[in-house]
Amino acid sequence: MADDLSAVARFLYEAGTLKNTARTGWWMAGVKQPESVAEHSWRASLIASVIAKLEGADPARAAFLAVWHDTQESRTGDVNHLGKRYAPAGDPKAVTADQTAGMPEVLASAIRELVAEYEAGDSPEAVCAREADKLECMLQGLEYRAQGYAAAQRWVDNSRGRLTTETGRRLADELLGQGTLDWLRNALGEKAG
Repeated sequence: MADDLSAVARFLYEAGTLKNTARTGWWMAGVKQPESVAEHSWRASLIASVIAKLEGADPARAAFLAVWHDTQESRTGDVNHLGKRYAPAGDPKAVTADQTAGMPEVLASAIRELVAEYEAGDSPEAVCAREADKLECMLQGLEYRAQGYAAAQRWVDNSRGRLTTETGRRLADELLGQGTLDWLRNALGEKAG
């Protein structure tokens, strides 16, 4: 490969900072050490593939969109909804253009197109990826609520109310009807408690 990969290498280091970038909205719910942006993006990608498969969209494409959906936060930080009223986060497409500057054009253009597709939200896969973002937030809220953070209920309710696909709403109902350790009880052959 003749292309210079130094910009790609720099981006890979930069993307690693998302493992240490907290999802700041959870601080308002009292969560002292909330999940990172990277943790959120991983599970959102998994959820996007599930929703897409069940909705008849391309699960790999939906997961691909979801894995890239918050990469800009390595530069902007995670600006929660209240914070955006006072200091809006940078435009994701503009941040992505800066992040991909100097990368081989075949890669840079693919990343810019992914982010633009996610932001537009009008392809079936983007709809599924955006749905997964909301469902992952709801799921995380349920887990925080189970850990004693009662204020996380606001995130559960808001996220559930923003779901638009049949699969997303049905999955939300299933999640709401289960305990956070029901999966373990089931795996051990125990009765749900």
